[in-house]
Amino acid sequence: MLWANFLHFYQPAEQQPEILESIVVGSYRPIIQAIKKSNVRLTLNISGSLFELFDKYGFHDVIDNLKKLGEKGNIEFTGSAKYHAFLPFLKNEEIIRQIELNNKTNKFYLGDAYNPQGFFSPEMAYKEGLAAIIEKLGFKWIILDEIALNGEPENVDYTKIYKIKKSNLLVFFRERRLSNLIMSAVARTQETLRDAMKKDLESNRYLITAMDGETFGHHRPGLTNFLTNIFHSKDFQFIKISSIPEFFKYTVEVSPLDSTWASSKEDIARGVQFLSWCDPENDIHKWQWELMNLALKEVYKMNQSNQRFNLIRKKMDIALSSDQFWWASAKPWWSMEMIEAGAYRLLDILRNIPEVEKQKLIIARDLYEKIVSTGFSWQRTGKIREMMKQQKEILRIPFYERTVGKGGEEKEVYNAFIDMMKKLEEKAAKSGEYEKAILWRDAIFKLENKLDIYDSINAVDMLRVELPHEEIERTIEKYKRRYRDIRGGQPEQRGS
Repeated sequence: MLWANFLHFYQPAEQQPEILESIVVGSYRPIIQAIKKSNVRLTLNISGSLFELFDKYGFHDVIDNLKKLGEKGNIEFTGSAKYHAFLPFLKNEEIIRQIELNNKTNKFYLGDAYNPQGFFSPEMAYKEGLAAIIEKLGFKWIILDEIALNGEPENVDYTKIYKIKKSNLLVFFRERRLSNLIMSAVARTQETLRDAMKKDLESNRYLITAMDGETFGHHRPGLTNFLTNIFHSKDFQFIKISSIPEFFKYTVEVSPLDSTWASSKEDIARGVQFLSWCDPENDIHKWQWELMNLALKEVYKMNQSNQRFNLIRKKMDIALSSDQFWWASAKPWWSMEMIEAGAYRLLDILRNIPEVEKQKLIIARDLYEKIVSTGFSWQRTGKIREMMKQQKEILRIPFYERTVGKGGEEKEVYNAFIDMMKKLEEKAAKSGEYEKAILWRDAIFKLENKLDIYDSINAVDMLRVELPHEEIERTIEKYKRRYRDIRGGQPEQRGS
């Protein structure tokens, strides 16, 4: 098995220096050192705005080391949008501008080490029509989440190469399961990761994981040690994404679905796959986009010979960042500070454009006030808590209720999971792994007493790490088959 690991480095263009320093020390430098010491190969996306932050606050060692690793061939860099704009909602000319700005900035800092073959759309956001733009700009491939293939996870055949129809642009799909196991720190040791991968390690396939670089050390303290260990491990063979076609030749044409790496199957089925950035039920999102488009339209009207144009245009580029929309989603992310900062940035742009109609300024101020006052109102009235609760509703239903509560074959799904956990508990106890045995004992207790809703990592998720997917499915089917064998012809028989 060949493993292509993709990391995404990004911080808002106006990130506070103390937060940036914390991330550099806790994440970026340790990751870079791990790459240098292990001589591993991987694919990396760094937004141009972050390079400017490194430069501004004196983290020149980070820039220099990244450049050297690129020149040595350890890292391949991808293209992206400089300020992390949400591309599906922008006009083609604006998409091109954001990508070209990123190319220019990264080329300045990385020199010849920056020669991107691949493209990362912020949030892996994809919409039909984006492929043609990416290909025209010279990119050879794009990375998307696996749900973009057909709206279902775990349907990608990682022995094949995928190409977008009516183009020559390849598309590589991120595998959710392993990416999420690492990001959530469920897999936190080399042994746990190896167990989670099981047969994959011996298979003739490739694997693509993709996650934020800040996961290691910043979001998950201590996880940089895990990354260092797997980089040095002989169990895993790391390659760059651009190298995959050297090993796998069979190509399939596909039409990826509109999606992001946060989209769920249900989101896509409901047509709200961009929920975290444009929720049709979220008034704040609606007003944010109105204010954004109003400001952008007025910037387009400016005379480019105006001495203030370049400054205002740069402010507009920064204001296109997807952050303010994400933090206004309340499903589950919420930050009044980020919401207000994004809205004020747009209002300030309009106020500084010469000869803007007074009525436009009134509309902009009104939108700003609606955004901020509504945000505070939602906080005071508890609406934010309710929105978060609704988003997590399925996770708050005990596994017992989702299986036994439905009756029929679903009851046997519950029994199958309990049986597998008991066997793992016994196995751990016999081998002297008493902490692990206690872990499974407690997991069973929580499932039986409907206490699993209080876990950050559900017992069922832990089981999926421990056992290969095929073994779990075989056990479930065995229990369901037994149910079908004993089920009578009347629903009241045998507890049906």
